[in-house]
Amino acid sequence: MRLALDQPVRARLVTPGHPELPIRPTLRYSAAEPFAVHVVFPPHVSADEKGVTWTFARSLLEEGLDTAAGIGDVRIRPCERSRTVVEFHAPHGLAVVRFGTASLRRFLLRTYAVVEPGREDLGPELDLGLLSLLDGV
Repeated sequence: MRLALDQPVRARLVTPGHPELPIRPTLRYSAAEPFAVHVVFPPHVSADEKGVTWTFARSLLEEGLDTAAGIGDVRIRPCERSRTVVEFHAPHGLAVVRFGTASLRRFLLRTYAVVEPGREDLGPELDLGLLSLLDGV
């Protein structure tokens, strides 16, 4: 059983008034964080040239492949027939990245092989935390 996966994908950084920039982010998923997916951007497309990782819910990715989803820092929506747009909202600006829907869907399906939907386990740390918060209620 795999505990994690990395999937490099092709994407395009969309910036108004400039040609689209082809980029190769990596999609990452780990059984250690079963509700989250990560998009790791290469250093040359980040403001500080150190690279940047965005983390958001796996369920948001699943929903955004079929309909507009998200109200916070990450928003996902279908675009055209075979593309999906992911918007990353930050205090210093907005990054819009267009992915091939098939690549995102393939990644999502691969995450299900790591942790099946509905089988996510937050572990004993959550149970202990809840017990201490509820104090035996």
